[in-house]
Amino acid sequence: MFTIEQIKAAHSKVRSGADFPAYIREMKSLGVTAYEHFVADGHIQYYGSGDFKIAAAAKWPPVEIAETGSAEKLKQALVIHQQGQTDYPTFCRQSAEAGVEKWIVDIIKMTCAYYDSANNEMLVEAIPS
Repeated sequence: MFTIEQIKAAHSKVRSGADFPAYIREMKSLGVTAYEHFVADGHIQYYGSGDFKIAAAAKWPPVEIAETGSAEKLKQALVIHQQGQTDYPTFCRQSAEAGVEKWIVDIIKMTCAYYDSANNEMLVEAIPS
């Protein structure tokens, strides 16, 4: 199965949202089937086949998530991030400001779903292959 070190190596190649599809292809090749990214502190839970899971530690001190989710703010942040105009930390901060508690990437379905703190789905996008 995959390790956190392998995932970190794959993630180190990501400079902006424009690099995300290649990152997902590499994650799939490692055996990652899904992951949950928690915006408040950046920790991530990775899943593989056979109930395999592994967690990456928090990346930053806890940040406040906006109480009310705004799909419009999230969409704006996504557009500029996917165009390569923002880096990952900036996108995460903007996601918190839009009320995103977490996102779940399903590598089998090739989707990324964003959720607010009440676990309401804010947006689901297809991941380009």
